[in-house]
Amino acid sequence: MWIVQLTLLILFELAADILAKEWSLHGNWIRWTGAILGYIIANVFWLFALKGGSGLAKGAAIFSIASAIIAVLLGVILYKESLTTVQLIGIGIGIISLVFIFWNGIL
Repeated sequence: MWIVQLTLLILFELAADILAKEWSLHGNWIRWTGAILGYIIANVFWLFALKGGSGLAKGAAIFSIASAIIAVLLGVILYKESLTTVQLIGIGIGIISLVFIFWNGIL
């Protein structure tokens, strides 16, 4: 069950990231408020994921890597941000690290 809670954490965090980026570009207190609420809701799901058994080390690693990869994709696709070759390699290493984190569940 913790994987569902961790997924919701990532989704709310990403929604908050988009609202925060929009606020940084255009201002508007509604975007700012939405971003803050998104971060709060995301962290509520983090608490439930921890209680559900994600573990601090594994859960934090999954959250950090998955949300970073998705945030990079959103930045590139939605906001036309660019990446260097080294940054692309880092994203690839992040994906490989997720495979290693879930390796026991795969075998």
